[in-house]
Amino acid sequence: MSTAATSSINAAQVLAELRTRPGRDNGIHVRDLVARITGQAGPAPALERRVREFVSALRLQGEQICGKPDTGYFMAQSAAELDETCRYLRSRAVSGLLIESRMRRVSMPALLGQLTLSDKNTATDTVNS
Repeated sequence: MSTAATSSINAAQVLAELRTRPGRDNGIHVRDLVARITGQAGPAPALERRVREFVSALRLQGEQICGKPDTGYFMAQSAAELDETCRYLRSRAVSGLLIESRMRRVSMPALLGQLTLSDKNTATDTVNS
């Protein structure tokens, strides 16, 4: 897909659409979210990836965008919904770290001691594009 096609969606559009979807019962899957924003029917893998990048960047800015593959994206309507999404995200992060620790053949504590966390984020730059 061309760069023009992938830039036809921006973070503000994604956030505006998600704000119309409070609560798990109003979740929307990424393919449908792309269709709602662009009016295009059918799969658009590059646009779907772009939306996922925007969701990650918006979350980094503190937007309480919830969702899992089975629910689609939605805005948290309750603390329980936010907690569920945070548990899901944490589980994915821990799983990735466990895989890395096994591949490097080091313990999780040793791996975590080697990691340095930074406030700099390329995902934040994505929101502004």
